[in-house]
Amino acid sequence: MEKNNKKFKLSSYIYSKRDIKKMEEKITLFGVNCKIDPISVLNIRLLTTILLFVLLLYYLKFGYLIAPITAIFYYILFVPMFIDTKLEKRRKKLEKEAMYFFEILALSLEAGRNIKTSIEITCDNIDGELSSEFKKLLKDIRYGMNLNDALQELKFRIPSDTINNIILNIKEANIFGNNIIETMFSQIDYIREKRILEQKALISKMPVKISIVSVIFFIPLLMLVLLAPMLINMLG
Repeated sequence: MEKNNKKFKLSSYIYSKRDIKKMEEKITLFGVNCKIDPISVLNIRLLTTILLFVLLLYYLKFGYLIAPITAIFYYILFVPMFIDTKLEKRRKKLEKEAMYFFEILALSLEAGRNIKTSIEITCDNIDGELSSEFKKLLKDIRYGMNLNDALQELKFRIPSDTINNIILNIKEANIFGNNIIETMFSQIDYIREKRILEQKALISKMPVKISIVSVIFFIPLLMLVLLAPMLINMLG
């Protein structure tokens, strides 16, 4: 713990508090199984940017022009390229798991169990990243945190607005005693429809990708096959 505090104090001289906080929020969204800390990510971004700058400056003829521009773009695009893309994959994975997880949770609530017991039953019967996040919630409760605060902490670890809406509904139901079963089933249907639309969008892009591959690989190959006899005759 003392080592992490020293690391944070040292990095505060290099990075602004705003950058550290933004990276902390990003890394938190990777959930309880994330092994890397925000300062390490910031250090990797900085060191790889410097390395890229030095390599381009040394090996390219006009490196003094290309190196600074490339390094700046790399530094700016590091988070969208390497962090946001992974978070997007995690979002899709969590939403895929959410359909089954929240169906079991809703059925447990429908059977008359309270929220905490329903979460425990659901986590005992389902494995996955979303289940791991709710197991962390149950662990927080065992260590003395109340359910509402644990649900709020859970939201910080989930990169999906749809799942966070369900968590918010669970929190409100725990506070006000609302019946959330119908709301939860409607949210599950929304996630299912959202996934279907995402798959349709992916399928609709396939002809474009196939066309690009055809232009790059198959058409030149076809032209070579058609022109090969003519070239052989000319050379002969």
